[in-house]
Amino acid sequence: MDQESWDALDHFFCEQLLSPDLALDSALESSAEAGLRSINVSPNQGKFLQLLARIHGARRILEIGTLGGYSAIWMARALPSSGTLISLEIDPQNAEVARANLARAGMGSVASVLVGTATELLKGLIDERAEPFDMVFIDADKKSYPDYLLLSLQLLRPGGIIVADNVARGGRVIDPDNHEDDIVGLRKFFRMLASDTRLSTTAMQTVGSKGWDGFSLTRLSTE
Repeated sequence: MDQESWDALDHFFCEQLLSPDLALDSALESSAEAGLRSINVSPNQGKFLQLLARIHGARRILEIGTLGGYSAIWMARALPSSGTLISLEIDPQNAEVARANLARAGMGSVASVLVGTATELLKGLIDERAEPFDMVFIDADKKSYPDYLLLSLQLLRPGGIIVADNVARGGRVIDPDNHEDDIVGLRKFFRMLASDTRLSTTAMQTVGSKGWDGFSLTRLSTE
């Protein structure tokens, strides 16, 4: 199968399983109009995140990498009315677009966007002794995934989960001749996941409208 086939199958899944959604469509349109890169999760992936949050019973979600707020809308919809989603974004323009998209989707009361470098914002949440999160979604610069993991674990409740996107990179993560910063960061990220006895992790490679990539899913032990 090739990209054309992956696109067609993704379209079939969306057509069969997802209902039309003006708020999500508007979020994509406004993001494109603002010049944001089209690197958001696909609709199927967004629904997966929403289901995962709902199955897990998440009340507090932390997102690292907001972009235009598309994935944040999906996840925020899984929260109870008293729930909270905090998303971290380095680009002020992206954050402005995301806030508007979240507000139009009716998620402004549960979702907030903090602007700054993710590592500094995470450290700030730690220093503030923020209430622990039930779920963390990492979808930002890959070279920093090891730092994001280390800091996120300090904000995650026992039994909480971490989802990390874009961890396969078209197979480049296993190319011994590839020394790009993002790939080196992902390899270190996996070594950290494997060596921490508190963590139980799996990873899945995916194909679809976003190409060949994958995600990891980690649970922090309660013991």
